[in-house]
Amino acid sequence: MRWLRLIPLLTVLFTFGCATTPDDELEGLSAIDLYNQAKDALNSGDYETAINTFERLEARFPFGKYAQQAQLEIAYAYYKFNEPDSSIATADRFIRNNPGNPHLDYAYYLKGLANYTRGENIVDRLIPREPSERDTRALRDSFNDFTELVKKFPDSRYTEDARLRLVFLHNMLAKYEINVANYYMKRGAYVAAANRAKYVIENYQRTPAARSALEVLVKAYTEMGMEDLAQDAQRVLDLNTPAGTGSTK
Repeated sequence: MRWLRLIPLLTVLFTFGCATTPDDELEGLSAIDLYNQAKDALNSGDYETAINTFERLEARFPFGKYAQQAQLEIAYAYYKFNEPDSSIATADRFIRNNPGNPHLDYAYYLKGLANYTRGENIVDRLIPREPSERDTRALRDSFNDFTELVKKFPDSRYTEDARLRLVFLHNMLAKYEINVANYYMKRGAYVAAANRAKYVIENYQRTPAARSALEVLVKAYTEMGMEDLAQDAQRVLDLNTPAGTGSTK
């Protein structure tokens, strides 16, 4: 009979129709199994799978002992997956919902790392640029995150690294101001250049950019015919110039 010939085909179609999906496979797993599976994916660099599995764990067991840890793991996975905005949002949610968690310091640390990454774009990956040449909003956010970590958790295992990053970010922010001041100098905007240079001297005294700021002041005041101010800036520059290195005249 003709209909009997359809049975093998119908059987194949039925089998494919009932095939399990990755989400189906996760459905029956316990919290510990979900966590371990997500952690394995994270450790192997499969960040997308790790994120999906950790989120499934958090959704199914929101009050379990693995839920809070899953939030942190998700924030880290997003950071590694080059999704800094999602990483920051997840870390913020963790900080807001778990004020007494012993891993709160790590959440602030992750925010600092992710905010720095957030300042990068496709141009940075194709043609690397110094952070001082980027939009500084992300760098400032990162600086604020690391500052908060250092203040709130001075004994954290992440604090020493945060301090080192703060020095680097401080220098980069100062250098950015000098880049802008030089930009104004090239275009003859001497008042704007002098204002940027004074801002560096007032706010970034202990950075290498402070000397560059004095050099900009000397040039800007000279161009504007303010010889007294130019000489004052030159004297300060000379006092801060190591012997044998010379100074701008």
